Order: sequence, then C-alpha cells, then structure tokens
Amino acid sequence: MEKIGRLGVWYATHKFDAAQLRGFARQVEALGYAALWYPESVGYESMAQGAFLLGQTERLLVGSSIASIYARDAFAARQGHMTLNAISGGRFMLGLGVSHAPMVERLRGHSYGKPLAAMREYLTALRGKDGPGLDDPSRTTFVAALGPRMLDLAREMTAGAIPYNVTPEHTRRAREALGPEKWLCVEQKICLETDKARARHLARKELERYMPLPNYRNNWLRLGFTEDELADGGNDHFLDAMVANGDEAAIRAVVDAHFEAGADHVCIQPVHAPDDVKAPGRMLAAFAPFE
Repeated sequence: MEKIGRLGVWYATHKFDAAQLRGFARQVEALGYAALWYPESVGYESMAQGAFLLGQTERLLVGSSIASIYARDAFAARQGHMTLNAISGGRFMLGLGVSHAPMVERLRGHSYGKPLAAMREYLTALRGKDGPGLDDPSRTTFVAALGPRMLDLAREMTAGAIPYNVTPEHTRRAREALGPEKWLCVEQKICLETDKARARHLARKELERYMPLPNYRNNWLRLGFTEDELADGGNDHFLDAMVANGDEAAIRAVVDAHFEAGADHVCIQPVHAPDDVKAPGRMLAAFAPFE
C-alpha cells in the first residue's frame, strides 16, 4: 500500500446488523472516503468483519482500529492479514493495540502484560524470522500508539500509528516522535450540532465508556488536561476538544488542524443520538467534499 487518502471514516460498526453494515460500507465508498476503520472490543471479531467489509466494497481500504493483540496470537494475525490482502488486492490495513486491562482480564481471561513489552514481543512474532517488514506495502501494520514510548515503537517496527481519542496537539507530538516517513492516521469525533448544550450532552455520552480507562486518561493528562477537567464526565473545555462540534466550518477547522499538525490521514467518527439512524450518513455526506 503506497498511499492512504487524506480522509477516512471510523465507526462502531457493531451497532449495525449485516444489511445495515453492508449499506454503510458501500455508502462510505460511494462518498469517496479513502478508508473505513472499525473497532473490535466486544463487538464483531476483527478478521471476520474485515473480510465482510472487503467483500462488500471494491476500492475502499479497510482497517482494524484496533485488533487486540490478546484476541489472537501473532501467527493467526499474520495469516489473517495475508489472507485478507490476498482476497482483496491489498486493501486491508492491520491496526493493532494492547486494548485495556478490564477487557483483557475480565472479558478474555488473559493476564494484561506491560503494554510496551507486550506489543514489542507481538510485533516481533508477527514479522517472523524472514518475512517482509511491517511497513512493507504488503504488510501495512499500524500501532494504536498514544504515549511517547509506544510511538517510538511504532516508528521502529511498523508503518506508523493510529491514535484514538486525541487532539491536534497530540498529532503534533506524534509526528515529531514518528518522524517524516511514517504514516500518522488519527481519529477525530465530530458532531454536526450547533446547539452547544446538546452537542456536549452527546459528547459526554460518547466518551463515558472511555473515561475510566487508564490508557486514555493518562494520555489526556499528558496533553495538559487536569483531573478537574476530566471529573464528572468532563467539563466543557474537555468535551469540545474531544468531539469537534458546531457547523461544518467549525468542524473542518479541527480536521484541518490535524493535517497542519502532521497527520497524513484523519478518520472522522460521527457522534449522534442513538435513535438517529440517519445521522452518520448525513454527517459523512456533509464532509466528504473536503477530501
């Protein structure tokens, strides 16, 4: 894979049944977005979902964001990656992460190791003794890197990083850590809502599942947010920083700020009321033209 287009989509695809997921993937492709990224967490299994999405589209790049290193051993991930690229003409991007201790230990029943050491060991096994590097176009692999040491590892061993729940300031720091040659693909939540109170309510609901997780919380503190700003679901400053809201111009300014800070690719995630099933399509249609 030599190039990833500038604008992509991130969405919690487990919200959809098969018919809805098929239609969503085709809509993302028809609107001209470069890539569709999807999570694993407690929803659809990552490799199976990747195969489905690739099978429903023709040109769209598809990326796991992220496949947990605790969900399958490195050999299975390598074979899955190879298989999906073989059947799709090289359209699959393997995004890997260390997940979070509660998910790994309570849900999967594994011991949660030291994140940096666990990821390094996994990437070493994933490459194998004589295979191409994980930055090779046939093996495009990313790390969900937030902190400085994980970003360094992404630079050293993979094609780049896919940070989540970040700001343009983090993008600036990540670019410095990765250097000019590695890919930096960042997720940005958006809410096309000019009523600030409603936008912040939706942002708080969207972020509540992430607030207790140390990986994200520690990163927000590194970025300069305070414990007071993170308390009680986050204050207005924090919510506005994490979920770009307002009219199209206001949201585009935040996405542009990521590009100015060094992002190669920004994947936007629509944030909306759960019962507003047409909201993702509306938002994606509104922002596709500034690809």
